[in-house]
Amino acid sequence: MAATTTGCEHYVRHCLLKAPCCGKFYVCRLCHDAEENHKMDRFEVKEVKCAVCNAVQESQHACVACGATFGEYYCDICHLFDKDKAQYHCQPCGICRIGPKEKYFHCLKCNLCLASDLQGNHKCVENVSRQNCPVCMEDIHTSRIGAHVLPCGHLLHKTCFEDMCKRGAYRCPLCMQSVGNMEEFWEMRDIEISQTPMPLEYQHTTVKILCNDCQAHCVVRFHVLGLKCSSCGSYNTVQEGGYKITLVVTGEV
Repeated sequence: MAATTTGCEHYVRHCLLKAPCCGKFYVCRLCHDAEENHKMDRFEVKEVKCAVCNAVQESQHACVACGATFGEYYCDICHLFDKDKAQYHCQPCGICRIGPKEKYFHCLKCNLCLASDLQGNHKCVENVSRQNCPVCMEDIHTSRIGAHVLPCGHLLHKTCFEDMCKRGAYRCPLCMQSVGNMEEFWEMRDIEISQTPMPLEYQHTTVKILCNDCQAHCVVRFHVLGLKCSSCGSYNTVQEGGYKITLVVTGEV
């Protein structure tokens, strides 16, 4: 028997999960968590209710009463029912991921599935996904929103990264390193500074800085538009010490 169209805003499925915590039936754990004051442990789900014939039964791929398929994809570990998105269950991650599987690999140190083109081409941060997104403070590891890997190795939700870039923020919220190639931006800053000379009394003022990108400590010429790292050319710097003003004495006219 063909299943009727049902589900929720999160998943396309033809059954409801019986929450092991409160015994109520919800289409998914996200719907449950939005309504209740506690969270559902999807791994502990034992029973489901068929959305076609209302038969309550053990969690499985198809209804034992009417034969309706509960979801094109089914994982008997996560108790995940959904339309086919080339999902796969990653054992080290402990959850299902959107595939296809051949386009991803599991980094043991990061403890996360990453796109294949990042294999051997990313900075590992141990258990990096086992923390909240530093922008929205929501969980990354089990989030349905994809993660964006920064050059420093830290993770943000893709949507949070996009919003951050729209606001003109270019530094990792955790380590303050630049989130991308900033060479063009730094070149524009060079031009702005060359076209905006400081007043004469400040033209020989220097300041100590720390570069957030290469971690170099430098003494550089002060300018209100930016302090350029003399090691890597980045303007992603912070001032470490006070100003040092060198007085220039001219000859008598």
